[in-house]
Amino acid sequence: MLDDIASLKEEVTNYSIANKDELESFRLEFLSRNGKVQDMFSRMSEIPNEKKAEVGRAMNEVKNLAQQTFDEAKARLEREEAADLDATDDITLPAAPYSLGSYHPLTQTMEEMKNIFYRLGFSIADGPEIEDDFHNFTALNFPPNHPARDEQDTFFVEKNENDQDLVMRTHTSPVQIRLMQEQEPPIRSIMPGRVYRNEAVSPKSYFLFHQVEALYIDTDVSIAELKETLISFAKLMFGSDVKYRLRPGYFPFTEPSLEMDVWWETNNPNDDGKWLEILGSGMVDPNVLKAVNIDPEEYTGFAWGMGVERIAMLRHQIDDIRIFYNNDVRFLEQFH
Repeated sequence: MLDDIASLKEEVTNYSIANKDELESFRLEFLSRNGKVQDMFSRMSEIPNEKKAEVGRAMNEVKNLAQQTFDEAKARLEREEAADLDATDDITLPAAPYSLGSYHPLTQTMEEMKNIFYRLGFSIADGPEIEDDFHNFTALNFPPNHPARDEQDTFFVEKNENDQDLVMRTHTSPVQIRLMQEQEPPIRSIMPGRVYRNEAVSPKSYFLFHQVEALYIDTDVSIAELKETLISFAKLMFGSDVKYRLRPGYFPFTEPSLEMDVWWETNNPNDDGKWLEILGSGMVDPNVLKAVNIDPEEYTGFAWGMGVERIAMLRHQIDDIRIFYNNDVRFLEQFH
């Protein structure tokens, strides 16, 4: 039996493999289910017990040699094929496209907004998406009968151990409250994140969207600083030639309040464009500061909130918010 194994080893060693056909012939002759190596192992029962260890080692040596010979020949032929260029091959042609993933357009817009506020000196704060009534409404100067507390606008989850409503946060303003409770002024931070509203889905509204809010609390903060910060953001986000306007607004947690619009020029030749609101802002109401034990006689501040979807729609001329959530590859691949 050892002579037969030695003879098979010599066959494997002397086998010439010059092309893919010979490689396949080698595989069929030696490594296939009906090949010589497998046939060799099938004769193991003929070996006396005292010789099985020695014969088994010899068989494994031949098997490993055959597999190594096959692998090395296959790799060599693949290298030779890759290097064998024909005179008709045009090496200047671009390679086949390699499909790569990319960030979602909302993520891209969010990251760009974060980078702008980094440049303006703001840090980033985060908080839970399920909030209690105090942080989501009461501390932000929402009276008990405010329409935003109505179930048509808010997703109510359950009552907590203090019999307070737990809700899916309707804005990222609760993060401002938590930050003021945990940190002494000065505070200069933005609060990006997802928010939820119990609204009917339409081209302009969705029950889930993203916000970037901001809070600046310090001594002697003025509305002039708020205006300058908002104008700086608009120019950095939309370009120095952006058309914008600031107008009075109303929010329970700021007084006075401002809203900012940006001029949106459409691609429709019959439509010159229109003003679109991008954010609401204002000076932090003294009642909000009192709710978190900050002295409104010593500190003032401003805050604002803006929708990431609205910014992205303006940047990319998108007229339907729902397309962000449809996961249509034809839409998403435009943002590689």
